Amino acid sequence: MSGLVNALLIVAVAAIVILRQFRARAINTDRRWWLIPVILAVLALREPGILDVNHHAESAVLLAVELFIGVATGVGWAWTTRIWTEPDGVVWTKSTKASIAVWIVGITLRIGVYAVGAVLGLHQDSSALMCALAATLLVRGGILVWRAQSLDTASRPAPAYGDGMRSVRRERA
Repeated sequence: MSGLVNALLIVAVAAIVILRQFRARAINTDRRWWLIPVILAVLALREPGILDVNHHAESAVLLAVELFIGVATGVGWAWTTRIWTEPDGVVWTKSTKASIAVWIVGITLRIGVYAVGAVLGLHQDSSALMCALAATLLVRGGILVWRAQSLDTASRPAPAYGDGMRSVRRERA
């Protein structure tokens, strides 16, 4: 895929995922929550331009930093997401204002990584960003499923960092 198609795919997936997470949604722990991140990672890793051919070591370090930022964003996003069980046993989730802060920090750090690469004269392909997005989604999904499975049906809402524990109106899609 071309860089433009990759960039559009990244923006589309990120927008859809982020917007959906700020509405109360039921979690289905049996669903294949890992499928989209795996597909994104496969698409990213099959591209030959993930590393700069003239600067293998430097671009590998930047890729590792990008992946670390992706994992950290996923962890932060998962732990700032409110998760609760309704009386009928359905587990619900909704991102909080703290989740927005996690995304802002993650995007800012990614811009910084891109700027460092530009200063070093490295060719930076969008597949590194797609791989980091896959890591973010995979880690977040795994932690949320784990948190959802650890709740029992009689438990009260599990607090998220920055959550004022206000009542959240359910929205059904």
